[in-house]
Amino acid sequence: METQLSLEQQREQVQAAFISKVYGWMSCALVITGVVAMWASSTEAVINILFGSGSSLPFYILIGAEIGAVIYLSARINKMSAETAGTVFLLYSVLNGLTLSMVFLVYTSQSIASTFLITALTFGVMSAYGYMTKKDLTSIGNLAFMALIGLIIASVVNFFMQSEMLHYIIGYAGVLIFVALTAYDTQKIKQMAAFDDDAETSKKKSIFGALTLYLDFVNLFLYLLRFLGDRK
Repeated sequence: METQLSLEQQREQVQAAFISKVYGWMSCALVITGVVAMWASSTEAVINILFGSGSSLPFYILIGAEIGAVIYLSARINKMSAETAGTVFLLYSVLNGLTLSMVFLVYTSQSIASTFLITALTFGVMSAYGYMTKKDLTSIGNLAFMALIGLIIASVVNFFMQSEMLHYIIGYAGVLIFVALTAYDTQKIKQMAAFDDDAETSKKKSIFGALTLYLDFVNLFLYLLRFLGDRK
């Protein structure tokens, strides 16, 4: 009995240490993204290159580079070193900061700050729930993922339709989907921790987990900003 209890305590300690690494990487990436976004939005040369050149090509190249970085990291993380994985993740956070500089050009700083705070609180509550709950969230995660596919399709359709009603439906659905995914992904990441992981494997797992939660956080923030952000 004592041995079983000791093993359970050790497992919880391993999970707690692992999830701390995940949050550390995620927080670092969020800080980098925020700093880059604020810098880019206040630097005229960067604004002109990304948004003021009369062509959308630089911005779309940036989006393509972001997508490529995520795909590359997700597909190759097991074959690359932890240092390379960390570099790619932080590079992605820089690219995303350049993209999100548009947010600072469209919305007031006060509404961005308040929305960020609400996002952080919501994310924190749902992540804590996902970490502590004993309920298996797999079915919720699968449902949220299927809904996310539908959300992407609806967003593409509304890009051409420009329906205001569909815009709000997509916004509300996006908030609910990423709230659910935050809890599910946290539980899944917690389960990734293992006793027999060496330092290299543990670091790569923590980076991948951080990328997952980073994407949840950023998307939740952007969908909340649709309703809470005040335009300039």
